Amino acid sequence: MLKNVLFIIITISFLLIACNDKKKENDLVMREKQLLEKEKLFAQKESEYQSLLKMRDSIFSKKDSVKIALWPNEVAGMWTGKVICTESNCTDYVVGDQRTDTWEFDSDSLQLSAKIINNNNLVRVYSGKFENNEIKLTYKTDSTSKKQVEMNVLLNEISPNTIKGTRTVAVDNCMARFSVELIRSTK
Repeated sequence: MLKNVLFIIITISFLLIACNDKKKENDLVMREKQLLEKEKLFAQKESEYQSLLKMRDSIFSKKDSVKIALWPNEVAGMWTGKVICTESNCTDYVVGDQRTDTWEFDSDSLQLSAKIINNNNLVRVYSGKFENNEIKLTYKTDSTSKKQVEMNVLLNEISPNTIKGTRTVAVDNCMARFSVELIRSTK
């Protein structure tokens, strides 16, 4: 009988120890899974970091090769503009109408532009080109506008204090032409 009791005690002890080992094994498996997840996350962040480094390096290497468009000194800056309608078949524009605005020839890192300002309010921004000693400005409304407007300005008489040319405005099914004279602002 003593042998049976001793056998039962040993068996129960062994089972308790074995159950405890099973719990430790499960804990160890869970820790390994968590560690794998952390390693994957770290690898992903490392990959993102490496790609950001490559992008930064490519930007710095291309920085010197990017040409920033600038207006020539004789064009850049502020001008007082007088625009007079010379011909029109539009109801919005009458021959002889004139308008005085401030024109600012400016550029950003992408393109040349000319801003038309009236009473300290921005009226319009033209996209610009300077080729063969001529200034070409364009403006077009987007397809969602009620009126389809396209404006083209050709300024081909350029001197240090005056710039002259023409502006053509096409609105839906009509057209108007204007003379443009810009005088260098003294401000």
